[in-house]
This record gives sequence, structure tokens and C-alpha cells, in this order.
Amino acid sequence: MILVTGGTGLVGSHLLYHLSQQEDKIRAIHRPESDLLKVKNVFGYYTDQPEILFNKIEWVETSLNDISELEKVFNQITRVYHCAAVVSFDPKDYRIMRKVNIEGTENIVNLSILNKIDKLCFVSSIATLSKSVDGKEITEENFWTNTQGKSGYAITKQGAEAAMWRAGQEGVKVVIVNPGVILGPGFWEKGTGKLFDKIYKGFKYYTTGVTGFVGVNDVVKVMMQLMESNLKNERFILVAENASFKDIFFQIADHFGVKRPHKKVSSFLSEIGWKLAWIKGKFLNKAPDLTKYSARASHQKKYYSSKKIKNALDFSFEPLKKTIETTCKKYLKDRT
Repeated sequence: MILVTGGTGLVGSHLLYHLSQQEDKIRAIHRPESDLLKVKNVFGYYTDQPEILFNKIEWVETSLNDISELEKVFNQITRVYHCAAVVSFDPKDYRIMRKVNIEGTENIVNLSILNKIDKLCFVSSIATLSKSVDGKEITEENFWTNTQGKSGYAITKQGAEAAMWRAGQEGVKVVIVNPGVILGPGFWEKGTGKLFDKIYKGFKYYTTGVTGFVGVNDVVKVMMQLMESNLKNERFILVAENASFKDIFFQIADHFGVKRPHKKVSSFLSEIGWKLAWIKGKFLNKAPDLTKYSARASHQKKYYSSKKIKNALDFSFEPLKKTIETTCKKYLKDRT
């Protein structure tokens, strides 16, 4: 039986759809406040009978920090896809990220070791990779030397990776994927889904920073292929293309047929922007739309190499143009 954590998120929901087409039994955990209907909606993007596939999943309501319940969840499990994480660049969320991203992952690792799980796949991030000092593309070998200037999210994901390496040392076969910015449909109120929503509604601003992007279905396909392979105790960057935020924003606007973002934001204005957003968030007691880390990241230019995964699996990524086109179509479908 397969266990999936984070099944109600972008990666997890798409993973469950692909897994549900196979014969393996699937168990997925979710928090009480999570919306299972959104998962079913994702299934509906790809099949006319989402109910049939969705009902193949055994859902268990628990959290990564409820050890007594997790012990029961691991009964008869042979493989684990660990997708669950708190994603935030707001410093006030650092404690909860440590609790979920690090402590929760340690719980998954401990139970995987205890139950002699055959293989464990973990969804990390390119945020755990250090920039290249020689100007070359960033690879899996670019490890941090210190945490200075790193976001709380990056620090906690690196902590989670450390737990995974321990699992590998204790006899569990581990594969880690480090996706770039993941694009895909289904969750329009958060993450990159919120970006599609904003641009459709007339978002005006863009920056010229560069980073790695990848489609969610490619992330899932690689994860499943890695689990079926003999590869173990390695991590793999998943980036379809390195692109500027400007280019991505413009492509989204063009597919929607709306006006492109037309106001270029400088680094100086971004610094002012995140500080004003912080003040507004404090006043309204809500998370700011822009944080120090997200503002500064939007101006950085980082280029990532996916040569390792391409060679290991002979894998070809879907062009971002196609990923964006498909995601825009799903967004418009949800609006009708």
C-alpha cells in the first residue's frame, strides 16, 4: 500500500490522480480543515469520472505531528510519498514551519525506518540549493555553507532533507526531488495558482528576476518513475526551463487575452513594497501579500540544471509554454 502526505495540495492532488490509475492501494492523510473537494476537482480536469478514481483513495484525518495516529496510518504501508509542507515566506510562520516541515518529516522518517518502508520519496525545493559561486548553473552539488539570508521556509526544508538522509543511512531507500517554481491548476487562492488569478484580474507589476519553473505533472511523473527505479539516496533538480518572472507573467496574460503587466518594479521599490505590506499586515492582522524574502527573490537571477534527472531517467520536460496554456484553460474552466 502507498501512503501520500500532503495529498490536498497542488503536487499531492496531482500525484493522487496519477496513482489512482494504477492497481496499488492508496492511503492519504489530511488535516481536518483541508478541502477534499478541491482534490476531486483536480481529478475532474483529466477524467470524466473523477468520483471513481477519487473513491479508490483511503483518506485518514490526522497531522504529521500526531504520532499515535501516524503509527496506525503506517499499517501495511510499503512506499511513502511525502509531499506535505507549510509554504510561507512570512517570518511569523517560522515556528509552524519548523513543527511541520522538520518535526513532521522526522516523524515520517522514524516511522518509515521502524516499519521497514521499502522506498520514500520527498518533495523538497530548489530553495535548499546554494547559488553557484562560479556563475555556472546550480546543480544538486550546490550545498549551503551557512543559513545567512535564507528564508525560514528554505531553512526548514533543508532540515527536512537532513532527516531524509538519515532515513537513507538507516536502510530506507530515499529519493528527493527539488522542484523549481511549480505551475499547475487547481488551487487559485494560494501559491502560483494565485498568480494566475491575479494576472487574469489585471495585475500590473513585473520584475526581471530569473528562476527555474516546472509543470506539476512533470514533477509527479518524475516522482513516480524514481520510485519505480533502482535509484536511491540521491536528490534531483526538477526544472523545465529557467525563465524571467516578466516572461512568465506575459505568457499568462497573453493566454488569458488580458493586458500584460506593464509596470516594471525596481529592487528599490520592492524594498519599500514589502515594508509597507508588513505594516499593513500588522494593522489588519493578516499575512502580507509581499514579504522581504519574496520581494528580494523576484529580482535575483538564478539558473538551475536538470541534467541529472534528464540523464538518469531519459526524461523530457513539457515546455513551459504548454504548461501555462493548459493551466490557463483549467482556470477559465473553473470560472464557468
